[in-house]
Amino acid sequence: MNIFRLAGDMTHLLSVLVLLLKIHTIKSCAGISLKTQELYAIVFATRYLDIFTSYISPYNTIMKLIFLGSSFSIVWYMRYHKIVRRSYDKDQDTFRHYILMLPCLILALLINEKFTFKEVMWAFSLYLEAVAILPQLVLLQRTRNIDNLTGQYVLLLGAYRALYILNWIYRYFTEEHFVHWITWISGLVQTLLYADFFYYYFQSWKNNVKLQLPA
Repeated sequence: MNIFRLAGDMTHLLSVLVLLLKIHTIKSCAGISLKTQELYAIVFATRYLDIFTSYISPYNTIMKLIFLGSSFSIVWYMRYHKIVRRSYDKDQDTFRHYILMLPCLILALLINEKFTFKEVMWAFSLYLEAVAILPQLVLLQRTRNIDNLTGQYVLLLGAYRALYILNWIYRYFTEEHFVHWITWISGLVQTLLYADFFYYYFQSWKNNVKLQLPA
């Protein structure tokens, strides 16, 4: 554990709390992509297959449970909650997210650290997480009218991955034999996908105007 890893975890956790705050207090999921949330649920379900068989630390187990529970609860709220689901913009959230899954699975079968079920699923979760934000970004471009909580949620998601890159750089120079190309490249791709959003977010903050993404 180092300061960058801890900051990344806390930023990721804060992004989830911001989204849950929006859903629970405002009873709205406007501007949130259900497709992205479903992909994240699959990411965590396939990544944490070892949750009951591999113990690392209380912190590790608690974080796994939080991300698993929160991802599935968000999907449930957006699909089935009688009030929240009314605010879901189904007509705009039309990205065919399932087309992202097959290439990620094929890539995981071909490129993994060890050809076992758990390791292939781990690699699959990394590849899928790298592109899971795409439906959300497309939705924001289509709706253009982005509320503060939604903007903060996406910003925190991007910041979490950027902090993890700093964590990997730190560990590379401080730990022997710390080389994980699959994790590094997936994380870099994921962070680059946020670059455009980061630019427009900080431009809106700098000019004190409402955040809008170009169509």
